[in-house]
Amino acid sequence: MWVLAVLGAHWYLSLFTQSFFNHRYAAHRMFTMSKGVEKFFYVISWVFQGSSYLSPRAYGIMHRMHHAYADTELDPHSPKYDANLFAMMWRTRNTYLHIFEKSVPVDPTFTKDIPDWGPFDRFASNGYIRLLWVAIYVLIYFALDAPWWLYPLIIIHAIMGPFHGVIINWFAHSLGYINFKMKDTSRNLFPVDLIMLGEGLHNNHHMYGGRANFAVKKFEFDPVYPIIKVLDWTGVIKLRKVVVE
Repeated sequence: MWVLAVLGAHWYLSLFTQSFFNHRYAAHRMFTMSKGVEKFFYVISWVFQGSSYLSPRAYGIMHRMHHAYADTELDPHSPKYDANLFAMMWRTRNTYLHIFEKSVPVDPTFTKDIPDWGPFDRFASNGYIRLLWVAIYVLIYFALDAPWWLYPLIIIHAIMGPFHGVIINWFAHSLGYINFKMKDTSRNLFPVDLIMLGEGLHNNHHMYGGRANFAVKKFEFDPVYPIIKVLDWTGVIKLRKVVVE
């Protein structure tokens, strides 16, 4: 069914930009890119993420805080300090908005080399623009003659970014297997992570925060890493060398 194909495409395109641009680039600077390429990925992230567009600056700062304060009271999202995943999502939202609106002081260590295109972020995050995207999703379903019982799926389209986030921030800290014993509760959800494009290899990532390939064991696979290698080989980005002991 075409509606499910559209949902799948939105799932993976949104997730890719969040993982590749917001997470691996903005938060961790696993690779570098020119300012022109950076702006291209800003725009592509907005197109693919749509109504749930996440500011690379705010996301990057918040994620750096997550690593620095993992599973402590200062962690923006830890299952240890919320009764359920909805409470954690709400707390994460509030932290994100405070950072985005610059209404709270942020330690300079979390803002070093962070991408910042303020005018575009404000445009892409405008409430009317977000509603316009939701209207586009409704029109797509209408054009595809979707049955009424599929329209609730538009909720997933509308909150795609936070939906992806809660899968990792809640379940990858409570379910799965552990390769490396850490002080935090990070776990790997899937050894071959086709569902979350490598983000589910969360325990590996917490162990090696600057490593572009989230897969560590021979039986693991991170689908985004081969794309990063191709972009590095073609000169679109430049991978940083990371020493892994």
